[in-house]
Amino acid sequence: MSCDCAAAAMSSSSDAVAAARKGRLKQRYDNEFRLVAGCVPYRVKKGDEGSNPCSSDAAGVEVLMISTPNRADMVFPKGGWEDDEDVYQAASREAMEEAGVKGDINQRAALGHWVFKSKSSQNSTSPRGACKGYIFAMEVTEELDSWPEQDTHSRRWVSPREAYQLCRYDWMREALTALLERLSVIEPVATAATPELTDQAGMYMMLQASSDGAVALC
Repeated sequence: MSCDCAAAAMSSSSDAVAAARKGRLKQRYDNEFRLVAGCVPYRVKKGDEGSNPCSSDAAGVEVLMISTPNRADMVFPKGGWEDDEDVYQAASREAMEEAGVKGDINQRAALGHWVFKSKSSQNSTSPRGACKGYIFAMEVTEELDSWPEQDTHSRRWVSPREAYQLCRYDWMREALTALLERLSVIEPVATAATPELTDQAGMYMMLQASSDGAVALC
């Protein structure tokens, strides 16, 4: 009897994991901008005291990236911020759905705020089709054996050095740099103010991050 109960509990848990939110009925918008939340999942490995202290990997930091179909490069988990959750819950949900991880979101401040457009709309001057993204640091505390979008997103722990090479977009490299600065792995990097930047697959603009900016639209 107890075995049957345990099996039922496992089945229920699996069913809960198997469902991901779809559609945009609850999607938040700021005027015509679709609001997006995501994170850079990371962990700090212990026992690396013998590593080269000049290396960016010396602190034992690894970040988790996910793949997408038919692409060799990788991304960090992110997705639509919905109206029944705050921005931290949205970032955490996207990490679970796309990468199968749970963890602690640093709520002190976002790693950065970005406005970016899809490739199809990058030549348009209208905000239609653009997103405002809020990206946070997440220290991973749990890795799930199965997750809602594992059929389309595999996951991979990589060093910061490898992550810089794999990042699909420049704004993701900027978010990674902000994480490493926050973890004191590298010295803060001064970035010149650039109103709009273009990379190989989209257009984005970095916004000034502040301690309360990420929750201003809650």
